[in-house]
Amino acid sequence: MILQSLVNYYDILEKADKISKPGFCMAKVSYALNLSKDGELVGIIPLKVSEKRGKKTYEVPQLVEVPEQYKKTVGIKSNFLCETSKYILGIDSSNKPERARQCYQAFYDLHKTILSNVKCVEARAILSFLDAWNPEFSEDNQVLQEYMEEILSGVNIVFHIEGVGFAHENDAIKSAWKNYVSNTSDSVKMQCLVTGEMLPIARLHQSIKGVKGAQPTGASIVSFNDRAYESYGRTEQQGLNAPVSERAAFAYTTALNHLLADSRHKQIVGDTTVVYWADSPKTIYQDIFTFALNPEDKETQEETERTDDLATAKLVEDVFHRLAAGMPIVDISDSLNPETRFYVLGLAPNAARLSVRFFLQDSFGKFIGRIMEHYENMRIEKAPFEPEYVPLWKLMQETVSPKSTDKASSPLLSGAVLRAILSGSQYPAALYNSIMIRIRAEREVNRGKVAVIKAYHLRNPNNLNFKEVLTVSLNEQSNNRPYVLGRLFAVLEKAQLDANANIKATIKDRYFTSACATPASVFPVLLRLSNHHIAKSDYGHISERKIQDLMDKLDLDSNPFPAHLSLDEQGIFILGYYHQKKANYTKLTKEEE
Repeated sequence: MILQSLVNYYDILEKADKISKPGFCMAKVSYALNLSKDGELVGIIPLKVSEKRGKKTYEVPQLVEVPEQYKKTVGIKSNFLCETSKYILGIDSSNKPERARQCYQAFYDLHKTILSNVKCVEARAILSFLDAWNPEFSEDNQVLQEYMEEILSGVNIVFHIEGVGFAHENDAIKSAWKNYVSNTSDSVKMQCLVTGEMLPIARLHQSIKGVKGAQPTGASIVSFNDRAYESYGRTEQQGLNAPVSERAAFAYTTALNHLLADSRHKQIVGDTTVVYWADSPKTIYQDIFTFALNPEDKETQEETERTDDLATAKLVEDVFHRLAAGMPIVDISDSLNPETRFYVLGLAPNAARLSVRFFLQDSFGKFIGRIMEHYENMRIEKAPFEPEYVPLWKLMQETVSPKSTDKASSPLLSGAVLRAILSGSQYPAALYNSIMIRIRAEREVNRGKVAVIKAYHLRNPNNLNFKEVLTVSLNEQSNNRPYVLGRLFAVLEKAQLDANANIKATIKDRYFTSACATPASVFPVLLRLSNHHIAKSDYGHISERKIQDLMDKLDLDSNPFPAHLSLDEQGIFILGYYHQKKANYTKLTKEEE
């Protein structure tokens, strides 16, 4: 279904003229050789453009539509009109002059074959340049000297004819390229697995570029390099083992590269690169999905502001706020249909190939609804200055030690959490365990960690007995013992702070982990200490009343402090502690005053 969905998306974009036509592709180009009409090299034109990534601006190669490029192997095979210095000039930085000379000869032969009968200024200039160029003297060419180091680094180069334009944009040359491709194809005809039609089959599929951690030259989704993976009778026939037509292979690779090249509409989660698209040429669906995944990410907000126009950016926020309020989005705009089919694909690097971590498909409205359900599950009392939603990247940072030099969370865990959010399934137990480990190690109970605990128990069908305390703020009526014990610990800590405001280490620093796991061994000690704190504090009577109310809920005469709490109960203890601590410092309302 992945390839079919991508081919369908390509067809949608092709009809809207938003993607390369068959026989062409988008390539990253850094420089152009500026030729005179007689084929003399007169200059180098830099084609890099500025791109903002976060707060920094970088000079990056420009994306240019050029004739379709071959998938490079160990052999020598030249692309048309867009190549590296090894092919165009016969030089590179590898100190292998003989191979560079062979590459230049392949480039020369290909362009002689295609351009010999093309009657235009661009074709004549390129052929004249190739006839006159001598790779042996190229390093001494004064025109190349200024950019020699970058040119030799393997960047893509195209041709520009002075006073005319770029050669790859000429219609006559494009037509000659199409004729060459159609006349030189010797592909085997078979039934295409994607379309079901009898068509020429692609032996090699174009590389997929832009996946984090994969090879810079690209990696493959469909490929075979070992007898163990090949079908009977298909030895060393590569793509024929999984017959995909040339047209379908071009369509799915072009569509996927188009998605991966769009930094605004892809997410990096751990080691997984996530791309998403709708059955529509409009980017509004991707804009909203990006904003939904990272609503409070400042860098994402800056990217959102760079959408096609201000009206689109405003629509993104309006849709999100409507969903947050539980309002329908059907009538918000004619450009948005919640029933539109939407796809989410997670790719991870695996040597020269790509692993599909997950592939989800559903209506756009259901995906956004599940994301909003996730935020509702995570909602918990917060400080006024904290953002409304905890974005995914920040949530995953809670599983990493603040002292770690590598702040990245577990790649497998990050992917599993995102999959749970988008599918509406139970959060992975590994997420809960990671949070509990960090709390025990750091003794830091913050909003993000407690939100994960609450959300995990809400989606865990085995923990229905905790439901009454899985609330946004304090539930004073609950008699759930782990929850009440957590509240009691928070009140005891408050009593200590009232008595010793400048104390450096509170009972939380010394006893929290033990109180959470083995209450019976800790709380009797803490209660004896509280008597001293209450006597010393000006507001001790308030703490004493709260402690007594909680002790009444525990009914210790008939049910003593538990010797141990399970891992799930420890999470509820932490939730009760957080709720009570927030309530301790919440300003009273006028009625309460």
